[in-house]
Amino acid sequence: MTQGQLVRRRFLRHKAAMTSLTIFVVFVLFVYIAPYFLGYSLTNLSAGSYEDPSPAHIFGTDQVGADVFSLVMRGSQYSLQIGLLAAAIATVLGVLLGTVAGYLRRGTDTAVSRVTDLFLVVPLQAVAAILIAGFGGSWWLVGLVLGFFLWMPIARVTRAESLSLSQREFVEAARASGATTGRIVTKHLVPNMVGTIVVNATLTLALAVLTEAALSFIGLGVQIPDTSLGLVLNQNYTQLATRPWLFWAPFVAIVLISLTINFIGDGLRDAFDPRQTRR
Repeated sequence: MTQGQLVRRRFLRHKAAMTSLTIFVVFVLFVYIAPYFLGYSLTNLSAGSYEDPSPAHIFGTDQVGADVFSLVMRGSQYSLQIGLLAAAIATVLGVLLGTVAGYLRRGTDTAVSRVTDLFLVVPLQAVAAILIAGFGGSWWLVGLVLGFFLWMPIARVTRAESLSLSQREFVEAARASGATTGRIVTKHLVPNMVGTIVVNATLTLALAVLTEAALSFIGLGVQIPDTSLGLVLNQNYTQLATRPWLFWAPFVAIVLISLTINFIGDGLRDAFDPRQTRR
């Protein structure tokens, strides 16, 4: 049995991960497909403000008469897109910098470590506030900002693994044969860190969704005309005592996304771990 088959087998046997994957896939399909069939529209403001939940408006309406169900669906779409963009950027940066630092060591390792430490102390909220004030709070800008502030943990993990792998015989053989640094990194180091990369990318996705929700909730994230689950929370949290569904609908969506992705990440980590024993 190949390593890939073993990983797949372990993951499929991980009940929490498989349950979470099923829920996550169904949720994603629902938020992208349901709005086309249920007939709700964000542009239709003919309903009154703060209408109670009804067959016409499952989660009621907000202060301007917009359908909250539609807002949650659209917000979920944007939150997922932001999370995916941020996770992709963070993974590419983290893997590239961490792998090169671990392989080259010395001055390169020191420089990358200093840059990592610098980004860890720079306040994300301040950077987000400056960029949003200057360029607006579009979803892609928020995704870019998060991507450039979430790569550090990935870089540290891949650096440690790169340090270990660079001492292995197959890397020494490649170096002795005259392989360039780029070839060694892309052909020998990164392929042997796939498990670590996939797991950390998955967990970064969950972290990005939560971070975006927190930023948007305090007004430093996505801004109208775009939307997100955090922005929907920001617009309706004052109604928690009198109209709790306006708050709990986007809140539950955030929790559902983050929990399912985290459980999927845990399952992937167990599946890729060669020391994992049969449950």
